[in-house]
Amino acid sequence: MQCPEAEVDFITHRFEWLRGRPARTLREDFCGTAAVCCEWVGRDPGNRALGIDIDAGILRWAARHNVAALPPHAAGRVELREGDVAEAGRAPADVVTAMNFSYWLFKDRAALRRYFEGVRRDLADDGVFFLDAYGGHDAFREIVEERTIDDDEGSFTYIWEQARYNPIDGSMTCHIHFAFPDGSRLERAFSYEWRLWTLPEIQELLAEAGFKRTLVYWQGWDENGEADGVFEPASNADADAGWICYITAEK
Repeated sequence: MQCPEAEVDFITHRFEWLRGRPARTLREDFCGTAAVCCEWVGRDPGNRALGIDIDAGILRWAARHNVAALPPHAAGRVELREGDVAEAGRAPADVVTAMNFSYWLFKDRAALRRYFEGVRRDLADDGVFFLDAYGGHDAFREIVEERTIDDDEGSFTYIWEQARYNPIDGSMTCHIHFAFPDGSRLERAFSYEWRLWTLPEIQELLAEAGFKRTLVYWQGWDENGEADGVFEPASNADADAGWICYITAEK
């Protein structure tokens, strides 16, 4: 699941760190509910966002619930477009994002490389592509993990299931379920059929697609041994059971 506020914080800070200027135009590929688009335009009156997704139904939901909730001056700076992200062909963007491991829907090297090539083509001259990835030795296992979430409306249990992994072709099936205090459950609220791409593969394909430099940003740890949510460039990391990272690719 995504945290749009944290993603936009990272994108805003890192783009300016890389390019010495603020980013103004963002394209959110596989945008789903367009939460990142909405967060982006809410940050600055000069920001504009384009969300692209192949699912017309989820785009209608995004327009009704997320874009419509914005002030009119911000909502007018969000465009939602139904289409294939591999054939976007829109006006150059400062930033293109493919978060929540969404690009893993491309299961072979040729398809993923073509997508990366299209992103590079559609970026501004000094544009930056932002992605995320996860891994670790637990990522290759068929496991179920549970986590209790507390919010203003109560608590529930978030259940992540890696239901199937094929080590021959890297394909995997994952599900998200929810369990509630009254004993009810929401089974397979979300399901994913994708390939578990490794960081070396991703970086190699970005280079093959023509990106000049790729950086991996690794998360640090606080004094209690918990992830601190701060991602910094890294070239070496521990072989943890599970990790999440950000990646930037510069045109």
